[in-house]
Amino acid sequence: MTGYNKLKERKILIIEDDALIRESLSDVLVNAGYKISVVSCGEDGVSAIRERPFDIVLTDLQLPGISGLDVLRSVKNVSPHSACIILTGYASIETAVEAMRAGAFTYLKKPFVNAELLVILEKAYELVSLKSENVNLKKEMRQTCTGAILGTSPDMQKVRELIEKVADTDTTVLILGESGTGKELVARALHYGSSRSGKPFVPINCGAIPEDLLESELFGHEKGAFTGAVATKIGRFEAADHGTIFLDEIGDMSPGLQVKLLRVLQEKQLERVGGITHIKIDARVVAATNQDLELAVEEKRFRKDLYYRLNVIPVSLPSLRKRKEDVPVLAKEFLANIAEKKKKKIRGITGEALDMLGAYDWPGNVRELENFMERIIVLKDDDSVITTRDLPEKIRAASAPARPQAAAGLPPDGIDFNSSVADYERELIVTALGRANGVKKKAAEYLRLNRTTLIEKMKRMDILDTDRAESAADSKGSNR
Repeated sequence: MTGYNKLKERKILIIEDDALIRESLSDVLVNAGYKISVVSCGEDGVSAIRERPFDIVLTDLQLPGISGLDVLRSVKNVSPHSACIILTGYASIETAVEAMRAGAFTYLKKPFVNAELLVILEKAYELVSLKSENVNLKKEMRQTCTGAILGTSPDMQKVRELIEKVADTDTTVLILGESGTGKELVARALHYGSSRSGKPFVPINCGAIPEDLLESELFGHEKGAFTGAVATKIGRFEAADHGTIFLDEIGDMSPGLQVKLLRVLQEKQLERVGGITHIKIDARVVAATNQDLELAVEEKRFRKDLYYRLNVIPVSLPSLRKRKEDVPVLAKEFLANIAEKKKKKIRGITGEALDMLGAYDWPGNVRELENFMERIIVLKDDDSVITTRDLPEKIRAASAPARPQAAAGLPPDGIDFNSSVADYERELIVTALGRANGVKKKAAEYLRLNRTTLIEKMKRMDILDTDRAESAADSKGSNR
């Protein structure tokens, strides 16, 4: 017996009308460590199954009232993950076939050897344990994917509610939103929240694959279909059979390929490139785009009939700048997850730093925030706290209050002219960098300065140069 089996209470229901056999079975199973319940007829067995779960049901075939096969069918309806074993003194080929078709784990002919029974029970229990673990894993995966779409804003609450409603359906979903808003995360939540979760989730970025290769990637190809096709290859649709295919950046697909995709969606079958055989497929389709497909339809860049086929259930993801109240929630979640993954001991982030993160617009959305938090965590020392001093100027400038106009006259006791001018000059540069997202060329244009002049002033004032760090983060985010 495995250690897992010993740790978990193993429950068996015995349904047997013969008192001597009931007593003998009870002694054997109790001694083997099973917790048993015993009834003498099928009706009582069905009632017991409806009242509480059992790992295994051990039932005689010939019972007063309803038969063992009727009990088996009730078990499969009420507790489909339970294993049912049929005991019979009248075993025949027909009986065995009928029992197995009805969902029995196996059948055992009387009289049987106790050691043989215990081996069968152990195998049945291992199967039940695997099924239970699989169900729990799917549940955890669904909660993880849905829970990872974090935020307390009304828009994100609506997104989560919509996912819950449509996840366990075969309805096509179109996810709309800017780059970095988490469209693939929503697609995974839809998949793992459905009855297809045990089958493949197959993503493909339609904008990242050259047009002449995308058809083969989607639908597969036959050997010799084109130069380099040295073997038959199945496509993403076949790989996603009985699962979910996620067509990311669907708006970048060429018009010619849109026609072929529409046919596949309508007929639920495809032909590989270079093939003539019709292959049936059963894959749920979830598509996503950062484009305005309605505008693309008006401009004849996207087929209207394909748009309507995909846009059965639209899910719109708001940009991060439209739900700034979610930024602190996301930042703390990324901090916890990334620190654990990188094995960094960061004690937290100050409230003032969170407020500054929340004031920034985050043009790269959630992906940009995640990359930013990773960069800070990697650079921070262990046992430290993230403060406003760790934030670049463009983020700090976003939360800076507007500078009031100077009074017409000087204060009675005067001012330090050089210091005041320097402070104001620094604030102008920081504000311009914030508006330009750290790009010095744009900031210089805002200030009517040469770029080299701006750089010299930044060096003299010790203003952080964020161009290189931001470019590296943007490059890393685009590769995700």
